[in-house]
Amino acid sequence: MPRCELSGKGPVVKNLVSHSNIKTKSRALPNIQRKQVYSQALNEQISLKVATSTIRNIEHCGGLDSYILKQDDKNLSKRALKVKLRVQKKLNLK
Repeated sequence: MPRCELSGKGPVVKNLVSHSNIKTKSRALPNIQRKQVYSQALNEQISLKVATSTIRNIEHCGGLDSYILKQDDKNLSKRALKVKLRVQKKLNLK
């Protein structure tokens, strides 16, 4: 089951509705890509499974460090949470 490690975005269940109003269940999977994202605070590339919409949000926020610090811990995967803690430690934030 694909899930974004930074935003927590996963598959959703939706109904396809025909002209005669017959509802057929289907699943919509997010566009998950394996991506190496650069962290300026850690000065290294970090490999994560990220949704393409999250990649756009990272660019909008100004980089991985500022994006990951704004995210709730419950949305992050275990690997992303470790990266967030490393960034906080490096920037002396708590």
